[in-house]
Amino acid sequence: MENRSKILDCTIRDGGLVNNWDFSVEFVQDLYNGLSAAGVEYMEIGYKNSPKLLNATEPNPWRFLDDNFLKEVIPEKKFTKLSALVDIGRVDPDDILPREESVLDMIRVACYIREVDKGLELVNMFHDLGYETTLNIMALSSVPESQLIKAFEMVEKSPVDVVYIVDSFGSLDPADIEHQVKKFKSMLPNKELGIHTHNNMQLAFANTLAAMRSGVTYLDSSVYGMGRAAGNCHTELLVSCIQKTNYELKPILGVIEKHMLEMRQKWEWGYIIPYMISGVLNEHPRVAMAYRASDDRDKFVDFYDKVTSPETTNSSN
Repeated sequence: MENRSKILDCTIRDGGLVNNWDFSVEFVQDLYNGLSAAGVEYMEIGYKNSPKLLNATEPNPWRFLDDNFLKEVIPEKKFTKLSALVDIGRVDPDDILPREESVLDMIRVACYIREVDKGLELVNMFHDLGYETTLNIMALSSVPESQLIKAFEMVEKSPVDVVYIVDSFGSLDPADIEHQVKKFKSMLPNKELGIHTHNNMQLAFANTLAAMRSGVTYLDSSVYGMGRAAGNCHTELLVSCIQKTNYELKPILGVIEKHMLEMRQKWEWGYIIPYMISGVLNEHPRVAMAYRASDDRDKFVDFYDKVTSPETTNSSN
């Protein structure tokens, strides 16, 4: 039986959180061509947020995708479809073209559980413009059950194509993932599911496989794991491991060899002790990221004391 999984590579979008989206056009084109040759189904080429709503001063093409710019970057679509992510309150509906006029195929909406209604308003709009849509509900590991049930009643009635289980803090293990998938399936029987993992505890790949084996179709990953803080599940691992005739590892190895070894010298991501600690504590990695940017970056014991002492835990909630 052919595997139904679809890989969505988010190197540019999630990796951009590591280097402030400092990607060259050449890199993005090489990545797109590499992913297409590898048989990867989707590439997330950035955020479709609107610069004026974020008071952005410097132009940042991957953070504020512009359709005309995209047509120059990807003049000819190949196998891989293109997606972009938007955040609630950061996108101007006037900035979104109908799908037939855009290079994008899919628009994904990220939101917290309390904003699901606003997320679904965007989903409806993108759906009506012809895009494939997903709803990515963040920070799931801290959501009370009753809130989920209410939100999912709205989601089930909406036209959204895929609903994502997002392990924002990299704090879940495969058993947790299986539990979440079961819950999502029972509440959203008519929706496809997706998974987005972070590698704080070295479990991003295992968690993604657990989700796939439990019936999740859309699998997020990034090449060489490049993503915020501890990074994501590795695209090269999924392509190697999933039994699918059109997946080809070599083109991704080419991208890593040509570009990413050098990037990894310049920017830091992946399994690193402060990120591990934030995963274990089920905390957002922002404190760990700030710590890694300070002179005390390698004082792991000090960091552990800081984040586990009572006065900081109260103030961070």
